[in-house]
Amino acid sequence: MMKNAFLVMVLLIAAVATMGQGGGKRRPAEFPLPTAVAAQKTLSIVLGCPTDTSIIANILSQATVEGYIEYGSATGKYEQKTATQTFAANSPNEVLIDGLKPDTQCFYRLLTRSLGQTTYTAGSEYSFHTQRAPGSSFTFAIQGDSHPERIQQFDPALYTQTLSAVAAGHPDFYLTIGDDFSVDTLPAITADTVKQVYLRQRYFLSLVGQSAPLFLVNGNHEQAAKYNLDGPANNVAVWAQNSRNSLFPQPAPDRFYTGDAQQVEFIGSLRDYYAWTWGDALFVTIDPYWHSAQPVDNVIGGGAKRTDLWEVTLDSAQYQWLKKTLEESKSKYKFVFTHHVLGTGRGGVEEAGLYEWGGQDKRGVNQFAAKRPGWELPIHQLMVKSGVTIFFQGHDHIFVRQQLDGMIYQTLPEPADPYYALYNSDAYLTGDRQANSGYVRVNVAPEKVTVDYVREYLPKDETAKQRSGETSFSYTVPAVKPTITK
Repeated sequence: MMKNAFLVMVLLIAAVATMGQGGGKRRPAEFPLPTAVAAQKTLSIVLGCPTDTSIIANILSQATVEGYIEYGSATGKYEQKTATQTFAANSPNEVLIDGLKPDTQCFYRLLTRSLGQTTYTAGSEYSFHTQRAPGSSFTFAIQGDSHPERIQQFDPALYTQTLSAVAAGHPDFYLTIGDDFSVDTLPAITADTVKQVYLRQRYFLSLVGQSAPLFLVNGNHEQAAKYNLDGPANNVAVWAQNSRNSLFPQPAPDRFYTGDAQQVEFIGSLRDYYAWTWGDALFVTIDPYWHSAQPVDNVIGGGAKRTDLWEVTLDSAQYQWLKKTLEESKSKYKFVFTHHVLGTGRGGVEEAGLYEWGGQDKRGVNQFAAKRPGWELPIHQLMVKSGVTIFFQGHDHIFVRQQLDGMIYQTLPEPADPYYALYNSDAYLTGDRQANSGYVRVNVAPEKVTVDYVREYLPKDETAKQRSGETSFSYTVPAVKPTITK
């Protein structure tokens, strides 16, 4: 009996570990949405592209309506409003809210009416914050890979709970680290099925996005990648990026943001990498997938991967932009976000010495000068030299905090894993490791940065030792040297 029970336990642990590697059983493309999420299908708002004086509200209505946004600097007092416009059914519409004061909390609500009606109905009031001034304190939050298509790694109720908890904390903005819009497992990949993936995630993320602007990082399962471009408009890369850019306002280079200036046929501005300053911090997102001619990680349809990781690259234009952005910034703190070191592999600092990230191949031979002519330093060394505070990555479905050459590598947990697993733990030879699920909250203050891993559990799984909202791991990054507290 004891031996049989032990064998069952071993098999269960092995099965869960396998789920973390390959995804396990797939969830149907259509699945029931929790009530709070389903409500977003009728009318949802997602904020994006905040600046010192403006923000974009993306409105998505199930029915064609007329409407406008009124807004002001105090709750219930709306001194300004946007022009009235028609929001076509099931078509995202962007509304610019401008004329705002810098470093100010702004309150707004959407008013709508059916066509032919005379009376407007006011929606709920939400608030957001314009760019913080240097010396201000603020909070942002970030999630790891949500993978809604994987039954073993995604529970819709737990995801709703996590996003609702984030929204209740009123962060200035919310980042996702990729693999939130997996299209490569769809039974049939078409423009419509790809859009549906983005729509369903939109309904979830609206729970946060109506009050905290969203910044999205590209992941390997999105298949928004250069290698998928085959000439015509009808391909998965175009469908994915256009769905993303239409449903989620993302920054293109302007007076406030710098980033990818490349124009791609059938898409326009990619909006895949960008940077901005907020308070005492510089925020930088980078993306290898749109800039490697060879597949960076998984190949759609199960084709062969590239064999030489020197073929994986940010490309020279993105590298030079990253270098300029980091070196010219005077910000006290610098944060860099991408889906994973090199966009593929497992581990954090374990991978940081390799290829264009660290300069060496798997044999330990430094080929950087020959493979990346014109690049001053590998990416890791560039970040260290430029004073990057924390590098954030996902992909591995686990919380791990590591340090290399004085810089922190922070790997992010999944937000909705109902098994609370410790995936890919063996890929991390050092660091502080924590199991799923939850999100990471970062408080930026003039004297220090505080990083908290906030846990979320389904109500049936809560105990005296594991409660939703608890901080299971926390550390601070002062001006000189990080300290860890548990």
